[in-house]
Amino acid sequence: MSKKRPLLIHTYLSYGTDKQLHVNGRALEDKQILFGSNQSIFKTFANIYKQFESNEIPNTTIQLTVSNGATYDTITDMEGYYTFGQQTSGLEQLTNKDGWLAYTSSYMQPPENQTVQNENLFSGAMLIPNKKAKFGIISDIDDTILHTGVSSRFKWRLLINTLFKNFDERIPLEGAADFYQKLLQPTHEGTPINPIFYVSNSPWNLYDYLVRFLQKNKFPKGPVLLRDIWTPFDKTERPKTPHKYNEINRILATYPNLNFVLIGDSGEKDGIYYSEIAKKHPNRILAIYLRSVKNKRRQQKAQQLIQNFDLVPMLLIDNSDEIEAHATSIGIL
Repeated sequence: MSKKRPLLIHTYLSYGTDKQLHVNGRALEDKQILFGSNQSIFKTFANIYKQFESNEIPNTTIQLTVSNGATYDTITDMEGYYTFGQQTSGLEQLTNKDGWLAYTSSYMQPPENQTVQNENLFSGAMLIPNKKAKFGIISDIDDTILHTGVSSRFKWRLLINTLFKNFDERIPLEGAADFYQKLLQPTHEGTPINPIFYVSNSPWNLYDYLVRFLQKNKFPKGPVLLRDIWTPFDKTERPKTPHKYNEINRILATYPNLNFVLIGDSGEKDGIYYSEIAKKHPNRILAIYLRSVKNKRRQQKAQQLIQNFDLVPMLLIDNSDEIEAHATSIGIL
């Protein structure tokens, strides 16, 4: 009988309010995936393969503990995912100067004959936006801040970039990180005022990879909201509406008094989702920016969408300087 691997818990950066705890993560066997710098192609491919060939821990109880000692319990689903969505109070006073609430997740009772890494304590963080925030930023990742190739034929560039390029070899879009830092409008002490959220169709399996990319390229810290890959063999119910559309609407519902800037690209359906969200929340979307991808057909579709949409400013842009110039002209910066 083969020896079982130790267990770990992936805690994902999330967001909530003073009265709403919203945290999610995943219970898995530890496959010892190390994202070092200057890795070989073979090591990178092995890491990506391990992330997708994960061994989940279903139907196990996870306990969350915040710094005041309060605890909450929940149970993982068939794929090891869990969510805490409790109503509470007093969370804001537990945050650090940047608005992050620290917590730990633990297994209440690990499966028999399996050990747990990190002494069964896995750190996580939930963002509670600053009360002085003027607006929030919601950004896509692929081909919006990271050269990916989603719009390439058969998505071959996407596959090559994801499978064979380590996070430190991936190329960010020029000027994007600096522009995003400006949108946060930090104080002289560096404390961010405006919150940022990253919403992507990438699977949760790539979470660590994408977070390391954001950190290396100095993108501001924010919740990274990915999706579960649905297959015909899944036992969980397939979502009825698109992930990005759902997540952005949930962010807006969580912060009803906060307006937002939406940033995406013309390679996928960001323009369609964002315009529908603007129609649903006409007074809360300050601007929509779509980065132009090198795909003539999709550029034309984006331009046609923009020509027929005048509810809020929507621009198809080529670089960060263009976004910054427009954001300055309408008083966002």
